[in-house]
Amino acid sequence: MSSREPSTAACAACVFGAAVILLSSTVFSQPVYSEAAVTVNPLHDADRLQAFHTAIKSTESTEGVYGTGMAEQLMGLGLALQREDRHADAVEVFKRGSHLARINNGLDTSAQIPYLEREIISHLALGKLTRVDEAQSRLYRAQIRGLEGSEVVKALMHQGQWQLQAYNLGVGGKDMSFSRLLNMWDLNRKALTTAIDTEGDTSPHLLPPLYALLQTQYLISGHKNRKTKNSSDYRDETASRQDHHRFNNYMENSYEMGRSILRAIFDIEVAQTGEKSTPAIQAKIMLADWMLWYGVRVPAIRMYTQAAVDLAQLDDAQVQTERLLGAPVALPDIDGVRPLLPEVGASEGNILLKFGVNPNGSVIDLVRVRENEDDDLLPGEASQDQARRLMLAMHKTKFRPRFIEGKAILTENVVKSYVINN
Repeated sequence: MSSREPSTAACAACVFGAAVILLSSTVFSQPVYSEAAVTVNPLHDADRLQAFHTAIKSTESTEGVYGTGMAEQLMGLGLALQREDRHADAVEVFKRGSHLARINNGLDTSAQIPYLEREIISHLALGKLTRVDEAQSRLYRAQIRGLEGSEVVKALMHQGQWQLQAYNLGVGGKDMSFSRLLNMWDLNRKALTTAIDTEGDTSPHLLPPLYALLQTQYLISGHKNRKTKNSSDYRDETASRQDHHRFNNYMENSYEMGRSILRAIFDIEVAQTGEKSTPAIQAKIMLADWMLWYGVRVPAIRMYTQAAVDLAQLDDAQVQTERLLGAPVALPDIDGVRPLLPEVGASEGNILLKFGVNPNGSVIDLVRVRENEDDDLLPGEASQDQARRLMLAMHKTKFRPRFIEGKAILTENVVKSYVINN
């Protein structure tokens, strides 16, 4: 098993503001429940807020504090407060809406979902990640009990995405990191089995949960603490021991589990588009990536070579070969667990690196490029300590090598630019 650091922590470059944007877009990009219909008059902000407060008081006087007409008004007020960035006030309004939904519709019903989703957005804006975690737990209960069919699959995957982001951001501390990965696995596995039950075992709708499971396997196999130890801080020591044992078992079997996931992806692509299609060939390359990342080099190179032969038979062979095998690619090559900072244009970055990648996928001849090594650092330029950390991460990163005519070859003078935030 590889002794690599976890891919998501290779550079430790997660900026909280960017994380809030990412979380908001990934967790809520496909709402699992529609917001309450709200009619907003073209009033000034202060007038709009006052109109909602007046409407709420009117509804309270005619229907009582739990009247059914309150739901729409509370949602409207909360949305108006969010538009003004009054997120602390918005949280209280959405909590009231969620409580109203429980009173009128019962515990953990779908009526709570729009309020909980909006509450989470405001907690994110306030940087209250622990509160986000708590609200996500309430949202999960409402989703599981209140939704059906494909909506359950979406909800499970959104919850798995939150566990991934919480893992990346360290929510709950280091002792929670392995639990986040267990949660990711359980949620996405449940999404997969639910999708199989509703869609069949060759449906393309199985691919999103399979890719999420692959994300999880990459993280589990590279978990920085390797085998976990029991902690006396847990209230339920029996449950803690069981979780640690299960996680360690997942780590020990991670290679084969990853292969099984990738085989399932390949089988679905073959069923949908044929064995010699571009998606099926890409699945082969992904399997080779997994092997190489795990240090199983000879089978990996053999799989890459087979993929190169298949690519050569496509109508757009040159384009697809260049796209998939024409340049070194850092592994894992999968969203959410990429090992390095995003690459930027040479003029946009504050650090420039030059290196080579040998046929085995290892980084060689890594140097930092500066116009004048004797000059002091320019304003905004990455410090020497930052550069060393990035270069260490680069040295630890395995790359898919470049292939020409089906053979892995040495690639020299690769130049990449990055932004390291101070």
